[in-house]
Amino acid sequence: MRVDPMNAPAKPLAARSLPIEGMHCASCVGRVERALRAVPGVAGADVNLATERAEIRFTAPIDPEALQNAVQNAGFDIGMSTLELEIDGMTCASCVGRVERALQAVPGVAQAHVNLATERATVKGTADRDALIAAIDRAGYDARTRRAVAEDDTLTARREAEASELRRDVMIASALTLPVFALEMGSHMIPPVHHLIMSTIGMQTSWLIQFALTTLVMAFPGLRFYRLGFPALARGAPDMNSLVAVGTMAAFLYSLVATFAPALLPPGTVNIYYEPAAVIVTLILLGRWLEARAKGRTSQAIQRLIGLQAKTARVQRDGGRVDIPVAEVAPGDVIELRPGERVPVDGEVIEGASYVDESMITGEPVPVEKREGATVVGGTINQTGALALRATAVGSDTMLAQIIRMVETAQGAKLPIQALVDRVTMWFVPAVITFALVTFVIWFSFGPAPALTFGLVNAVAVLIIACPCAMGLATPTSIMVGTGRGAETGVLFRKGEALQLLKEARVVVFDKTGTLTEGAPKLTDLDLAAGFERDTVRAQIAAVEAKSEHPIARAIVQAAEGLTLPDVTNFESITGFGVAAQADGARVEIGADRYMARLRLDVSVFAETAARLGEQGKTPLYAAIDGKLAAIIAVADPIKPETPDAIRALHSMGLKVAMVTGDNRRTAEAIARQLGIDHVVAEVLPEGKLDAVRDLKAAHGRLAFVGDGINDAPALAEADVGIAIGTGTDVAIEAADVVLMSGSLRGVPNAIALSKATIRNIRQNLFWAFAYNTALIPVAAGVLWPTFGILLSPIFAAGAMALSSVFVLGNALRLRSWRAPMQEGKA
Repeated sequence: MRVDPMNAPAKPLAARSLPIEGMHCASCVGRVERALRAVPGVAGADVNLATERAEIRFTAPIDPEALQNAVQNAGFDIGMSTLELEIDGMTCASCVGRVERALQAVPGVAQAHVNLATERATVKGTADRDALIAAIDRAGYDARTRRAVAEDDTLTARREAEASELRRDVMIASALTLPVFALEMGSHMIPPVHHLIMSTIGMQTSWLIQFALTTLVMAFPGLRFYRLGFPALARGAPDMNSLVAVGTMAAFLYSLVATFAPALLPPGTVNIYYEPAAVIVTLILLGRWLEARAKGRTSQAIQRLIGLQAKTARVQRDGGRVDIPVAEVAPGDVIELRPGERVPVDGEVIEGASYVDESMITGEPVPVEKREGATVVGGTINQTGALALRATAVGSDTMLAQIIRMVETAQGAKLPIQALVDRVTMWFVPAVITFALVTFVIWFSFGPAPALTFGLVNAVAVLIIACPCAMGLATPTSIMVGTGRGAETGVLFRKGEALQLLKEARVVVFDKTGTLTEGAPKLTDLDLAAGFERDTVRAQIAAVEAKSEHPIARAIVQAAEGLTLPDVTNFESITGFGVAAQADGARVEIGADRYMARLRLDVSVFAETAARLGEQGKTPLYAAIDGKLAAIIAVADPIKPETPDAIRALHSMGLKVAMVTGDNRRTAEAIARQLGIDHVVAEVLPEGKLDAVRDLKAAHGRLAFVGDGINDAPALAEADVGIAIGTGTDVAIEAADVVLMSGSLRGVPNAIALSKATIRNIRQNLFWAFAYNTALIPVAAGVLWPTFGILLSPIFAAGAMALSSVFVLGNALRLRSWRAPMQEGKA
């Protein structure tokens, strides 16, 4: 059967998936589908309520706004998705601004951030990926979708290849430039060399040799500057390459005329500038090579994290054991782990016992014991024993993959401090070109003879010395190294903005339970009356409390682990007083002082102990055995061992420390006295924590909140910086800006110290970048000539420009040696 081509159904050109928000039932699905199918060009639309996504097929290009309007008119919203793109060809801050503006002009883009150091763009909105890539292509750069974490080795390989290619070009350019430099500078600086050249090859032949060698330098190693710089200039969007291309080409063309058509130049201006053109290209290539090497080192923290991933796993399959790539491990697989092997995925121990080194994840140096039922994290190292574990999270769901994503997200963020840089760099390169033209005109019009030569040399120096690269790299390189160093010490910045805000914190607020304290009640005190034996009393008290469901009772029972508990009979709970029972034939009665008074027992023998416990915020309980007062006991949520050191460290930084808790005021204030906490808010519900955070922000300024539980999530979100304990709930971690992977409060002063070190480093970089350009561009223009008779050679300008970027990168790399003020595992 033949189909008439004129009547054949239109062939769908493409498909697109959109997130839909606000759907609740099947009728919502129907309304969205009908709205999308009514858009001209849409061939079909299928909406899934469970995934909350619409799969759209269309036969013609569709404006994203048309789809968005259709969904919104139906009463729903298109959810914003985040897309990451890798971008090639960016060399300076001007490139960053140009790519950002191109992306922001695409319909459906809500937000676009471009990072020069990572060479990536993060785009939020509803825009189509192909539209984004096309916009970047029109701006003059190459883009592709960001690879998965597991494939990120290709980025390293690409950077290594780039550095290798630059090294080769530097070697070639140097070999070609050295004779040019020797012929020209030797002739000027060393009279015997001048006489040798004149008596052998002659001046004109020397110029021809320099012409040939310089042409090779510009046509091969230096071609990248002209291939990228002139098209950017033609688009009205000049960049760093444009400055180099215009400056060196002006010098080369002037020399070309002087060599082959000297009659076209005014008398006294026939000079050649092959040597500056060749040396400038060589020096800037050298700077780019050093920059590429340094860039590679800034991302080493991410590469080390990626390197923690195991390549294979030994899995039980079909009654046997088989080694498979870790990417093929599925949840539920049973994995066997031998001593010294790296844990391939997250899992739960189902057999065996061992110690596991988790320092690469938590920063805690002491190996952690793992037995049946314990969880293990992919990337950690098994130490001494053999383990069998059941995979619970694989691939991108493992903790290591999530950590890598968090670090990459933070590294790609823009800090508020970057806003000024963005405003300046938008106009920097056009301003430099304009300033170079003005320099040429002033020297040509008012300068000494030969004015044309002076004008050309100084204009080229202005073009060459300007360095937008340093401004573009100042912030992102420090963020990359700082957040990477944090990840290595167990401090994860989920949001890059937290780096700056944490440094500005004036008060640190802690949740009490589970943050300052262990989070579970424990038997902390047991003092005996004369005539009683400790283990016997512990066993009898624990045996009776084992019949109770009270949390305090469970803590007492846990404290008696390892003891043989006697049989208990006649158990009774006396409301408002305590419990009583027969244990091993003895009458055991446990309760508060009012219960002892009811039994007509005098507790004054323990008066000093009771007073001490009261000062510590503990409520004493008493035990009587066979009608005699036997012991005073206390159960409390103990303070974590590292808490006092962490509080002292925060005070030494000049910070106020506050505590917010739902506990009674007496207990809260007792703990605050022990720890030296400045402000206490007690007896509050979760919404009360939110109000307390707002009040403290109003009183002190920037605030960091540290918590671990679900009830802390609102306060974590409300704080300027939310810091979650990594051993806490997923809800708290999701609401936080910073995660302390080890669960240790030492991470709080460490995070603040790292924030201060990183922002200090950024400010040093920005000061250098702005001071460099502000000071040296006028010098290159010749501002010192009238007073001191000093002019800056374009060769020195090229060297200064190359070193400027290297200085910024080198300064950022100093953060790699940053040491946490409070080392994990040390007091």
